[in-house]
Amino acid sequence: MIKEAIILAGGFGTRLREALPDLPKSMAPVNGRPFLFYLINYLRSQGIEKIIFSLGFKHEIIETYLNVNFSSLDFECVIEREPLGTGGAILASCYKVSERTVLVVNGDTIFKIDLQKAITEHNKHQSDCTLLLKPMENFDRYGVVELNEDDSIKNFKEKQFYKSGLINGGVYLLNTEQFLAEEMPARFSFEKDYLEKYSDTRRIYGSVQNGYFIDIGIPEDYLRVQHELKQPPLDLNKIDKGWTLFLDRDGVINHEKKDDYIRNWQEFKFYDYAKDAIKICSEKFGKIIVVSNQRGVGKELMTEEALAGIHRKMQAEIDSSGGRIDGIYYCTATHPKNPCRKPNPGMAHQAKKDFPEIEPCRSIIAGNKPSDMLFGKNAGMYSVYIASTHPQTAFPHPDIDLRFNSLIEFAKAL
Repeated sequence: MIKEAIILAGGFGTRLREALPDLPKSMAPVNGRPFLFYLINYLRSQGIEKIIFSLGFKHEIIETYLNVNFSSLDFECVIEREPLGTGGAILASCYKVSERTVLVVNGDTIFKIDLQKAITEHNKHQSDCTLLLKPMENFDRYGVVELNEDDSIKNFKEKQFYKSGLINGGVYLLNTEQFLAEEMPARFSFEKDYLEKYSDTRRIYGSVQNGYFIDIGIPEDYLRVQHELKQPPLDLNKIDKGWTLFLDRDGVINHEKKDDYIRNWQEFKFYDYAKDAIKICSEKFGKIIVVSNQRGVGKELMTEEALAGIHRKMQAEIDSSGGRIDGIYYCTATHPKNPCRKPNPGMAHQAKKDFPEIEPCRSIIAGNKPSDMLFGKNAGMYSVYIASTHPQTAFPHPDIDLRFNSLIEFAKAL
């Protein structure tokens, strides 16, 4: 599995200058958040854990955004002091990659691919570079890529009107060892000076996928993305068995131990009516999933076996009260950049892997901390703030859809 990606976010965005006079393209506002927010979280949903950002124009804006809003993300920035072209930017970033194969994407494009399928094809061909290709109809904005029967590149055709064809989706799987071994200049075009130049002499293949594709490089598509990535307001009346409820544990289900950890069952105390609340939620939601940071194990203040014992007894009491918990996920890591530690969305992705029927757009996280709310937004779900331990948290808030004083208050609103 590939865990590292390069995002090319150093372009000037000439065609969007009127709409974005002072911003890099990847920072274009989309429903109140930069486009980069959606791209980062899409990559994380595909298993990417580390991102190298290739930056140029107004790089300080992106660096500040990442440091403030993605402080728990494992990332590095490579700054172009002068324009290096797409090839030079990828080459400079490859020196920061630790894996043999890296995913490369453009910072102004989201192409929702099946990454595992692409990796399988890339490995089957022992490819130096695999291009992700998108079928398209009636277009003149892109050139066309033609493939041979074995999916190797046949040729690249220039931009003109095409009734149908495969376009380069701007997503690549790149063998970093092979690419770094090429004698390339510091500044060059990845498309012209590498892909087109070496398609006959290197192992360069195409992988055709027909997932969602948006390139915000022109004003029309920038307007379109505002609608396509917009999350409708949360309507509790629409909750049915197709929905999933993610629950934080301490401070939502049970009383939180201030500045400490629940280390044994004797210290675990359900909130009043919490079991009743979970029973109500079990009748409404198709899946109930607990997600909890448990640094106490990582700090060796308690054992993982003790934590499992707490969860077994918690689940037994909930079951005996007529409720249910379908899955429990916890992160014992102490490092804030661990991909499973909230607000990173790794536990949501684990649950999705175990329960493929979970749809983030029909999921809610109920938690008592801002990190729970950001976890939800990073995972693409709705967020409900339970103001049990931090009632001073501001509301309205961009990361909070609804606010209740307790889990039972939320359950009764369903």
